[in-house]
Amino acid sequence: MNYTMHLSRNVLREVYRFLPGRGFLPAQGSTASRVRHSLADKEFPCCSRSETCALHIAEVRHTFFRQLRGSSGVNRKSSDAQKQFVVQFSRSVRKMNRTQSSGSLKDSISFLEMLKKQIDANLQHHKPGDCPLTKKDILDLGQLQKEIDFQENVQAVGITCAQLFHNTAPSVLYEQALKKEAGSLIASSGALCVSSGLKTGRSPADKRIVEEPSSRDDVWWGKVNIPFCEKSYLVNRERAVDYLNLQDQLYIVDAFAGWDPEYRIKIRVITTRAYHALFMQNMLVMPTAEELENFRPDFTIYNAGCFPANRFTNGVTSQTSVAMNLGAGEMVILGTQYAGEMKKGILTLMMYLMPKRGQLPLHSSCNVGPKGDVTLFFGLSGTGKTTLSADPSRQLIGDDEHVWTDKGVFNIEGGCYAKCKDLSKEQEPEIWNAIRFGSVLENVIIDGTTRVVDFRDVSITENTRCAYPLSFIPNALLPAKVDTHPSNIILLTCDAFGVLPPLSKLTPDQVMYHFISGYTSKMAGTEIGILEPTATFSACYGAPFLAMHPMVYAEMLAKKLKEHNAHAWLLNTGWICGGYGMNEGRRIPLKYTRLMVDAIHNGAALQTEYQTMPVFNLAVPTAINGVPSDLLLPQTCWADQNKLDKQMRKLASLFVENFSNYTDRATPNVVAAGPVF
Repeated sequence: MNYTMHLSRNVLREVYRFLPGRGFLPAQGSTASRVRHSLADKEFPCCSRSETCALHIAEVRHTFFRQLRGSSGVNRKSSDAQKQFVVQFSRSVRKMNRTQSSGSLKDSISFLEMLKKQIDANLQHHKPGDCPLTKKDILDLGQLQKEIDFQENVQAVGITCAQLFHNTAPSVLYEQALKKEAGSLIASSGALCVSSGLKTGRSPADKRIVEEPSSRDDVWWGKVNIPFCEKSYLVNRERAVDYLNLQDQLYIVDAFAGWDPEYRIKIRVITTRAYHALFMQNMLVMPTAEELENFRPDFTIYNAGCFPANRFTNGVTSQTSVAMNLGAGEMVILGTQYAGEMKKGILTLMMYLMPKRGQLPLHSSCNVGPKGDVTLFFGLSGTGKTTLSADPSRQLIGDDEHVWTDKGVFNIEGGCYAKCKDLSKEQEPEIWNAIRFGSVLENVIIDGTTRVVDFRDVSITENTRCAYPLSFIPNALLPAKVDTHPSNIILLTCDAFGVLPPLSKLTPDQVMYHFISGYTSKMAGTEIGILEPTATFSACYGAPFLAMHPMVYAEMLAKKLKEHNAHAWLLNTGWICGGYGMNEGRRIPLKYTRLMVDAIHNGAALQTEYQTMPVFNLAVPTAINGVPSDLLLPQTCWADQNKLDKQMRKLASLFVENFSNYTDRATPNVVAAGPVF
């Protein structure tokens, strides 16, 4: 194989690609034509991927760029000498290619070393003079070098697609989505409305984590983190990369997970959909131009969700596969276009990395008051994390994912991912006003004529969502981090049984118990087969995203609460006076919930008297300003006390049954903090 011919022509491609029209070679004419003709020949012999050759090629190219950008001392005579050199070199290479039928690796390396010396000699030996390049030319060449470096960086992981949209402006992503993605429309508010296809939510049963040496002993293996062999992962990865390379264009997002420079992680997303790129640009922390210069990802997401997984691959059980390789720093998505998979994959990554660095990752929202007091809100989907943290009297730090560090709290994300079901301007003005140009609306129903979104229509899915950057919230704190420790943590639950009080104050042991339990409930009718309220327990209010055992996070939280004297509360945003579906039962009005949160923030909740609720042994306030006192304790608002007692014992038994999964690692005091009946 003619290594010399192959390498020389590839070096020529690198050297000459920018010369025509830039003062070194004429833009038109026989010389330029010959060069272009030489470079247009794509029938190069294949070359061995020798690291030695690759290093020499890189050295030659970088030498040329370095000397060119440093050529402020090159005069007109030097420019003529450069022209003469490159023309002579072009001729010698063509002559060599015609006459040499074979060449060894040693010949190739010798040739490249000779080329480097000639470039050095022709670009450096002249006396200082006027630069033949304008400032614009120099900037263009610098940008070109960045683009070449980026292309090489992407190609190194197997991506060979010719057209890459890298950290692209929202307007361009809008255009691409409208042209290429069926069902994409612009709403009257200016938001981009998109469809995620058949999957309108996460696929937890299809989530896998590669069982590999570096993370094997740390991961909480089981129903949440199902082990996946490396061979199957590589099959999925190759399938995804092959599909990505078949596309006419790809969208790449380079950004950070985390606002704290000390702990942030560099993320790269490679996807086939413009909607996914805009979504991730909203949800991650976008880098500055300077930060992007030497960006090398710590974690890469290959999103080939438009293409199904091979269900016959060992460990794959359907056409959907969401697989993470913590050791390799990669995630591969097949068979689902739901954008939330990328967002939650990054949360799982942080749930793994942060405890190893001694910091506490949390599935929570967070805001800060005018006096600097910080509050964390924990809760599962639909319990009110986003709604309650978007408080006009306080600055929002984030609505879903945070890390409590030794210094304070920082948001993992650069945006919010709010539920849109029944959204109204009156109830949630901050979220309503954030739905504008640059936001992404997922799976909503839009009027074909007026382009107005009907947020009450959930005929596609109840999980309608909007992704928007934090900057769309007027009172968001940017950068989204504080060097203050939380003074209050609020555990949110939506209790459809109607037996938990709207507000209760927790002891340290009760905090541990309820944090590990992570209780909320599903209502009848929301899913096929659910005919009555169903208790849902999700450890640490985020079991699907935990990488380690729940006790790891619970013990870290208990330590933080003790160190910083934080108060803990249990807030029920669900049903009062009866359970879901009962005649007397109703959901507690949002205005009352907000008043209780206000009482926590202004200290009034600490000043009132408390009474103990039986079975759950919760301390319940007797009065909260603006909230009817009879609603605060279930025993005073339920009309049928027998029904209440039955419901209470039913829910208590579910708590005890669930916590039995963790008693082997919990202290006796924490176990005793649960219901007693």
